[in-house]
Amino acid sequence: MRVADLPLPAAVRDHLADRGVETLYPPQAAAVEAGVCEGARLVVAVPTASGKTLVGQLALLTADGPGLYIVPLRALAREKYEELAALPGVSVGISTGDLADPEDELAGNDVVVATSEKVDSAIRNGAPWVEDLACVVVDEIHLLGSEGRGPTLEVTLATLRRRTPDVQIVGLSATVANPAAVAGWLDADLVADDWRPVDLRVGVHAADEVRFDDGTTHPVPVPVPGPDADDATEATAALVRDVAVPESGDDSETEGGGALAFVRSRREAEALADRLRTEGLPGDDGVADDVLAAGATATGERLADCLRDGVAFHHAGLRSTHRQMVEAAFRDRRIGAVCATPTLAAGVNVPARRVVVRDQRRFDGDGMTPLPVLEVHQMCGRAGRPGLDPYGEAVLVAGDEDPDDLRERYVDAAPEAVESQLTDVSALGTHVLSALASGFAGSRTDLRDLFGATFYAHGASADDPAAALDGALDDALDDLAEMGHGRPERRAGGHARRRAGVAPVSQSGGRRAGRRRATGDGGDGRADAADRARTRLSHP
Repeated sequence: MRVADLPLPAAVRDHLADRGVETLYPPQAAAVEAGVCEGARLVVAVPTASGKTLVGQLALLTADGPGLYIVPLRALAREKYEELAALPGVSVGISTGDLADPEDELAGNDVVVATSEKVDSAIRNGAPWVEDLACVVVDEIHLLGSEGRGPTLEVTLATLRRRTPDVQIVGLSATVANPAAVAGWLDADLVADDWRPVDLRVGVHAADEVRFDDGTTHPVPVPVPGPDADDATEATAALVRDVAVPESGDDSETEGGGALAFVRSRREAEALADRLRTEGLPGDDGVADDVLAAGATATGERLADCLRDGVAFHHAGLRSTHRQMVEAAFRDRRIGAVCATPTLAAGVNVPARRVVVRDQRRFDGDGMTPLPVLEVHQMCGRAGRPGLDPYGEAVLVAGDEDPDDLRERYVDAAPEAVESQLTDVSALGTHVLSALASGFAGSRTDLRDLFGATFYAHGASADDPAAALDGALDDALDDLAEMGHGRPERRAGGHARRRAGVAPVSQSGGRRAGRRRATGDGGDGRADAADRARTRLSHP
């Protein structure tokens, strides 16, 4: 299917052609055939880099009114804002935690790009532009299953559907186990495909070689590390050097590409970048100077030093301008490697010839736990640059892990299903209290209506879903009632529990963050909000 045949303004078609987009990828064509340009609700579940963004743009460009593009991350919001703002004749506003247009200015735009938290706030504060929406695109909609972001995204979408029942919703998802369930919740058609523009092979590095899932092997010897060196880090350095330094190997198809190395934390990203400075990667003094000119912070100075030696680190602690410079320098092949936290895998367009996943575990309060399969697959999906690479490679570093276990856990495994995080009484209670304290709900009936529209209620497996929802709301309200009489206790291991054996508070913000948002204060304000909730709910 050709872009020239789409119902788009001529200037937009020319703009896409100038970017080399003249023929649609198969998943994009399937979305058009499913009615994305005619207002159809869709969930598009395809691998990373398979053209989901263009599907969202088509929905927004052909909608009968203003559109909203919901993103999970501030870094991703800036990228999507710039992509949409580059379209001829399209006015775009942005609303994130650190960058936001005034609400009255947002109302005058064709498209608003916002995080789910900002959309939630806009709804609760009665922002007029919300009522006028004709189309909502939800990027990374599979993050409904994320403990941190999932509940807010889920409640926000449920609220939008109640406030604007005729709105077109287009959910853009990674490959997950149950995309049909997400589509069913949204009353949407499903477009699912495993097509990728660049072939991907995934393997595990152990014993000086990579064994790929296609049966091939590739030798990557690791020099004997010093007494204080970390084996996984040294293997990562060898894998980066093998692909990013042309003179380091004999395989012309492998060498000369860029490498993305994923680690568990900001500190680890900076430490690995510092380690890779000695590997002879192609650097760029100009990018380093630009970083310093944009903001001479201590972090910026460390980043500039790394850039001169051909490597960068990328994490949420960087200034937005610095993140953009790193991404552009890597895309333009001005540096050889980027060391990143998993946030870079969540939709930011920074593909590489090779992805190296050094860390497959992270600390979550209970110790080091394995990453979800979906998250690792998202990282791996960043391998392979369309038009530049004959293939992409993703390599998991075994380190102290058993390579066969690692292969079974991630290479051969299917991604998890998307599951509502409102099953956690603390997460549900956060949003119940927020709805009550803001006046968005004033009775049990209001709560049933709101939460009855969630993915949680849609997926209830009980014989009587309505009764199951009532029971869950009762649990959340009991939780809130008890919190009005005592604060959570902190216990060894980092968990907070309510005094009467209530479920743990989420480490990602959970109940206490929700109470602060709802009441605007802490301490006595939390108890006051709980008291107000009990008073309101004494009426049906």
